[in-house]
Amino acid sequence: METGNIHLTNKGASKNKISCSHLSKSFFGLNGTITEVLNNINLTVAENEFLVILGPGQCGKTTFLNIMAGLETPTSGEILLEGEPVVGPSPKRGMIFQRIALFPWKTVMENVAMGPKLQGVGKKEREEKAAYYIKLVGLEGFEKAYPHQLSGGMKQRVGIARAYTNDPEVLLMDEPFGHLDAQTRYQMEDEVLRIWEQAKRTVVFVTNNIEEAVYLGDRIILFSRCPATVKAEYSLNLPRPRQYTDPRFLELRQEIAAQTDLAL
Repeated sequence: METGNIHLTNKGASKNKISCSHLSKSFFGLNGTITEVLNNINLTVAENEFLVILGPGQCGKTTFLNIMAGLETPTSGEILLEGEPVVGPSPKRGMIFQRIALFPWKTVMENVAMGPKLQGVGKKEREEKAAYYIKLVGLEGFEKAYPHQLSGGMKQRVGIARAYTNDPEVLLMDEPFGHLDAQTRYQMEDEVLRIWEQAKRTVVFVTNNIEEAVYLGDRIILFSRCPATVKAEYSLNLPRPRQYTDPRFLELRQEIAAQTDLAL
Protein backbone atom coordinates (compact mmCIF):
# COMPACT_ATOMS: atom_id res chain seq x y z
CA MET A 1 0.00 0.00 0.00
CA GLU A 2 1.32 3.43 -0.90
CA THR A 3 1.73 5.76 2.05
CA GLY A 4 2.69 9.30 2.91
CA ASN A 5 5.90 8.24 4.63
CA ILE A 6 6.89 11.56 6.20
CA HIS A 7 3.60 11.64 8.05
CA LEU A 8 3.36 8.09 9.32
CA THR A 9 3.36 7.44 13.03
CA ASN A 10 3.39 4.25 15.04
CA LYS A 11 0.17 4.17 17.05
CA GLY A 12 1.09 0.98 18.84
CA ALA A 13 -1.20 -1.97 19.42
CA SER A 14 -4.54 -0.12 19.51
CA LYS A 15 -7.59 -2.32 19.71
CA ASN A 16 -9.30 -2.70 16.35
CA LYS A 17 -12.97 -1.75 16.53
CA ILE A 18 -13.76 -2.44 12.87
CA SER A 19 -12.14 -4.80 10.38
CA CYS A 20 -12.95 -4.72 6.69
CA SER A 21 -11.70 -7.68 4.65
CA HIS A 22 -11.72 -8.11 0.86
CA LEU A 23 -14.85 -5.99 0.52
CA SER A 24 -16.24 -5.59 -2.99
CA LYS A 25 -19.54 -4.26 -4.25
CA SER A 26 -21.14 -4.39 -7.69
CA PHE A 27 -24.53 -3.19 -8.85
CA PHE A 28 -26.45 -5.15 -11.45
CA GLY A 29 -28.50 -3.22 -14.00
CA LEU A 30 -31.80 -4.30 -15.54
CA ASN A 31 -30.13 -4.72 -18.93
CA GLY A 32 -27.56 -7.14 -17.54
CA THR A 33 -24.78 -4.60 -17.04
CA ILE A 34 -22.55 -4.85 -13.98
CA THR A 35 -21.05 -1.76 -12.37
CA GLU A 36 -18.26 -2.41 -9.89
CA VAL A 37 -18.12 0.26 -7.19
CA LEU A 38 -15.73 -1.17 -4.56
CA ASN A 39 -12.84 -3.51 -5.32
CA ASN A 40 -11.15 -5.55 -2.57
CA ILE A 41 -11.19 -2.96 0.24
CA ASN A 42 -9.10 -3.96 3.26
CA LEU A 43 -8.75 -1.70 6.29
CA THR A 44 -9.15 -1.51 10.06
CA VAL A 45 -10.40 1.20 12.40
CA ALA A 46 -9.03 1.46 15.93
CA GLU A 47 -11.26 2.04 18.94
CA ASN A 48 -12.00 5.77 19.41
CA GLU A 49 -10.07 6.61 16.24
CA PHE A 50 -11.20 9.45 13.98
CA LEU A 51 -10.74 7.82 10.58
CA VAL A 52 -11.37 9.80 7.40
CA ILE A 53 -12.25 8.12 4.10
CA LEU A 54 -11.13 10.51 1.37
CA GLY A 55 -11.66 10.17 -2.35
CA PRO A 56 -13.00 11.85 -5.49
CA GLY A 57 -16.71 12.34 -6.01
CA GLN A 58 -18.75 9.30 -7.04
CA CYS A 59 -15.92 6.87 -6.21
CA GLY A 60 -17.95 4.65 -3.86
CA LYS A 61 -17.32 6.28 -0.46
CA THR A 62 -21.00 6.51 0.40
CA THR A 63 -21.60 2.92 -0.72
CA PHE A 64 -18.77 1.81 1.56
CA LEU A 65 -20.27 3.72 4.50
CA ASN A 66 -23.73 2.30 3.78
CA ILE A 67 -22.30 -1.22 3.93
CA MET A 68 -20.59 -0.35 7.22
CA ALA A 69 -23.93 0.91 8.52
CA GLY A 70 -25.68 -2.28 7.43
CA LEU A 71 -27.87 -0.42 4.93
CA GLU A 72 -26.38 -2.32 1.97
CA THR A 73 -24.78 -5.73 1.60
CA PRO A 74 -21.41 -6.37 -0.05
CA THR A 75 -21.04 -8.54 -3.14
CA SER A 76 -18.10 -10.24 -1.46
CA GLY A 77 -16.00 -9.80 1.66
CA GLU A 78 -17.18 -8.64 5.06
CA ILE A 79 -17.04 -5.97 7.74
CA LEU A 80 -16.68 -7.02 11.38
CA LEU A 81 -17.53 -4.86 14.39
CA GLU A 82 -15.56 -6.26 17.33
CA GLY A 83 -15.42 -9.61 15.56
CA GLU A 84 -19.15 -9.78 14.74
CA PRO A 85 -20.31 -9.49 11.12
CA VAL A 86 -22.19 -6.30 10.24
CA VAL A 87 -25.64 -7.47 9.14
CA GLY A 88 -28.44 -4.93 8.87
CA PRO A 89 -28.85 -1.63 10.75
CA SER A 90 -28.04 -1.50 14.46
CA PRO A 91 -28.03 1.15 17.21
CA LYS A 92 -24.36 0.27 17.64
CA ARG A 93 -23.71 2.17 14.40
CA GLY A 94 -25.01 5.72 14.25
CA MET A 95 -25.28 7.39 10.83
CA ILE A 96 -25.20 11.09 9.96
CA PHE A 97 -26.19 11.58 6.34
CA GLN A 98 -25.19 14.10 3.67
CA ARG A 99 -28.65 15.63 3.76
CA ILE A 100 -30.15 16.67 7.06
CA ALA A 101 -32.83 14.12 7.92
CA LEU A 102 -34.83 15.63 10.77
CA PHE A 103 -38.56 15.21 11.36
CA PRO A 104 -39.86 18.70 10.46
CA TRP A 105 -42.97 18.35 12.64
CA LYS A 106 -40.97 17.50 15.76
CA THR A 107 -39.00 19.79 18.07
CA VAL A 108 -35.27 19.56 18.68
CA MET A 109 -35.93 17.63 21.88
CA GLU A 110 -38.31 15.23 20.13
CA ASN A 111 -35.90 14.65 17.25
CA VAL A 112 -32.94 13.97 19.53
CA ALA A 113 -34.94 11.71 21.85
CA MET A 114 -36.48 9.68 19.01
CA GLY A 115 -33.99 6.79 19.15
CA PRO A 116 -34.43 6.04 22.87
CA LYS A 117 -38.21 6.46 22.44
CA LEU A 118 -38.26 3.78 19.74
CA GLN A 119 -36.23 1.55 22.07
CA GLY A 120 -38.90 1.89 24.75
CA VAL A 121 -37.01 4.23 27.09
CA GLY A 122 -39.32 6.24 29.38
CA LYS A 123 -39.97 9.91 28.67
CA LYS A 124 -38.10 11.32 31.68
CA GLU A 125 -35.00 9.20 31.06
CA ARG A 126 -34.85 9.79 27.31
CA GLU A 127 -35.36 13.55 27.67
CA GLU A 128 -32.65 13.79 30.32
CA LYS A 129 -30.32 11.93 27.99
CA ALA A 130 -31.32 14.05 25.02
CA ALA A 131 -30.86 17.23 27.05
CA TYR A 132 -27.28 16.22 27.85
CA TYR A 133 -26.36 15.87 24.18
CA ILE A 134 -28.32 18.95 23.13
CA LYS A 135 -26.18 20.89 25.59
CA LEU A 136 -23.03 19.12 24.38
CA VAL A 137 -23.63 20.25 20.78
CA GLY A 138 -24.30 23.83 21.89
CA LEU A 139 -28.08 23.95 21.39
CA GLU A 140 -29.22 24.42 24.98
CA GLY A 141 -32.23 26.74 24.90
CA PHE A 142 -33.44 25.46 21.52
CA GLU A 143 -35.13 22.31 22.81
CA LYS A 144 -38.60 23.51 21.75
CA ALA A 145 -37.53 24.88 18.36
CA TYR A 146 -38.58 23.21 15.10
CA PRO A 147 -36.17 22.45 12.24
CA HIS A 148 -37.47 25.30 10.07
CA GLN A 149 -36.42 27.71 12.82
CA LEU A 150 -32.79 26.52 12.74
CA SER A 151 -29.84 27.33 10.50
CA GLY A 152 -28.12 24.61 8.48
CA GLY A 153 -25.33 24.27 11.00
CA MET A 154 -27.79 24.04 13.87
CA LYS A 155 -29.75 21.33 12.09
CA GLN A 156 -26.56 19.33 11.63
CA ARG A 157 -25.85 19.71 15.35
CA VAL A 158 -29.28 18.22 16.04
CA GLY A 159 -28.35 15.28 13.80
CA ILE A 160 -25.12 14.75 15.73
CA ALA A 161 -26.91 14.95 19.08
CA ARG A 162 -29.54 12.46 17.86
CA ALA A 163 -26.85 10.02 16.77
CA TYR A 164 -25.00 10.26 20.11
CA THR A 165 -28.22 9.84 22.11
CA ASN A 166 -28.53 6.30 20.72
CA ASP A 167 -25.19 5.42 22.40
CA PRO A 168 -23.56 4.11 19.20
CA GLU A 169 -20.21 2.41 19.42
CA VAL A 170 -19.36 3.77 15.98
CA LEU A 171 -20.39 7.08 14.44
CA LEU A 172 -20.54 7.13 10.62
CA MET A 173 -20.56 10.57 8.99
CA ASP A 174 -21.22 10.89 5.26
CA GLU A 175 -19.98 14.32 4.07
CA PRO A 176 -22.13 15.97 6.75
CA PHE A 177 -20.85 19.50 6.08
CA GLY A 178 -20.73 19.43 2.29
CA HIS A 179 -23.90 21.52 1.87
CA LEU A 180 -22.86 24.23 4.35
CA ASP A 181 -21.25 27.56 3.50
CA ALA A 182 -17.50 27.80 4.07
CA GLN A 183 -17.63 29.69 7.37
CA THR A 184 -20.24 27.39 8.89
CA ARG A 185 -18.31 24.37 7.63
CA TYR A 186 -15.17 25.47 9.46
CA GLN A 187 -17.20 26.04 12.63
CA MET A 188 -18.79 22.61 12.38
CA GLU A 189 -15.41 20.93 11.87
CA ASP A 190 -14.27 22.46 15.16
CA GLU A 191 -17.53 21.47 16.82
CA VAL A 192 -17.39 17.83 15.75
CA LEU A 193 -13.83 17.59 17.07
CA ARG A 194 -14.85 19.19 20.38
CA ILE A 195 -17.77 16.77 20.73
CA TRP A 196 -15.57 13.80 19.80
CA GLU A 197 -13.02 14.81 22.45
CA GLN A 198 -15.71 15.05 25.13
CA ALA A 199 -17.77 11.99 24.19
CA LYS A 200 -15.31 9.60 22.60
CA ARG A 201 -16.58 7.34 19.85
CA THR A 202 -15.01 5.54 16.95
CA VAL A 203 -15.70 7.86 14.01
CA VAL A 204 -15.57 7.07 10.29
CA PHE A 205 -15.92 10.32 8.37
CA VAL A 206 -16.35 10.46 4.58
CA THR A 207 -15.32 13.51 2.56
CA ASN A 208 -13.96 14.55 -0.83
CA ASN A 209 -12.32 17.64 0.68
CA ILE A 210 -8.58 17.18 1.30
CA GLU A 211 -8.26 20.10 3.72
CA GLU A 212 -11.18 18.79 5.78
CA ALA A 213 -9.61 15.32 5.88
CA VAL A 214 -6.25 16.67 7.11
CA TYR A 215 -7.92 18.95 9.64
CA LEU A 216 -10.07 16.23 11.21
CA GLY A 217 -8.42 12.86 10.87
CA ASP A 218 -6.18 10.76 13.05
CA ARG A 219 -5.68 8.76 9.88
CA ILE A 220 -6.74 9.12 6.26
CA ILE A 221 -7.60 6.28 3.90
CA LEU A 222 -7.41 7.49 0.30
CA PHE A 223 -9.75 5.79 -2.17
CA SER A 224 -9.07 5.68 -5.89
CA ARG A 225 -11.73 6.66 -8.39
CA CYS A 226 -14.47 4.13 -9.10
CA PRO A 227 -14.20 1.20 -8.70
CA ALA A 228 -12.62 2.27 -5.43
CA THR A 229 -9.52 0.62 -4.06
CA VAL A 230 -7.39 1.72 -1.12
CA LYS A 231 -4.78 3.81 -2.89
CA ALA A 232 -2.87 5.20 0.12
CA GLU A 233 -2.96 5.55 3.89
CA TYR A 234 -1.74 8.52 5.95
CA SER A 235 -1.31 8.56 9.73
CA LEU A 236 -1.23 12.18 10.87
CA ASN A 237 1.17 13.40 13.52
CA LEU A 238 -0.07 16.99 13.41
CA PRO A 239 -0.97 18.30 16.89
CA ARG A 240 -4.48 19.57 17.60
CA PRO A 241 -5.87 22.16 17.19
CA ARG A 242 -4.57 22.25 13.64
CA GLN A 243 -3.96 25.31 11.52
CA TYR A 244 -4.70 25.45 7.81
CA THR A 245 -1.61 27.65 7.33
CA ASP A 246 0.80 25.36 9.21
CA PRO A 247 3.63 24.43 6.80
CA ARG A 248 3.30 20.75 7.77
CA PHE A 249 -0.45 20.91 7.11
CA LEU A 250 0.16 22.42 3.66
CA GLU A 251 2.88 19.88 2.90
CA LEU A 252 0.59 16.96 3.69
CA ARG A 253 -2.27 18.53 1.76
CA GLN A 254 -0.03 18.85 -1.29
CA GLU A 255 1.21 15.28 -0.94
CA ILE A 256 -2.31 13.86 -0.76
CA ALA A 257 -3.52 16.05 -3.61
CA ALA A 258 -0.76 14.66 -5.81
CA GLN A 259 -2.01 11.12 -5.10
CA THR A 260 -5.74 11.81 -5.43
CA ASP A 261 -7.47 10.69 -8.62
CA LEU A 262 -9.55 13.20 -10.51
CA ALA A 263 -13.25 12.42 -10.64
CA LEU A 264 -14.43 11.14 -14.01
